[in-house]
Amino acid sequence: MEMLKTYPAIAADRGVTRQVLSEHKDLMIVSFKFEAGAEGALHNHPHVQSTFVRSGKFRFTLGEEQIEVGPGDSFIIPSEATHGCVCLESGELIDSFTPRRDDFL
Repeated sequence: MEMLKTYPAIAADRGVTRQVLSEHKDLMIVSFKFEAGAEGALHNHPHVQSTFVRSGKFRFTLGEEQIEVGPGDSFIIPSEATHGCVCLESGELIDSFTPRRDDFL
């Protein structure tokens, strides 16, 4: 079993980079870096997602609700919940997915 593996940062969307930090079939940790004004388009997936705001400010849409979050905030996005965000101040999100997002590998 390989304990430490490095994954490249890739362009995910305009103004957004994504880097897998670690992964296992049951769990994945991913860094998303956003420029101000960049968007994470509305989407859903079968994975449960936990989001931690490492830096910056973001407006998230989760279903019909909108919340603004900043450094130190965290929340859970249930499986299949429609969600997305707009970056208000450049920053980084650390997301955990269970199970792993195979489409990110």
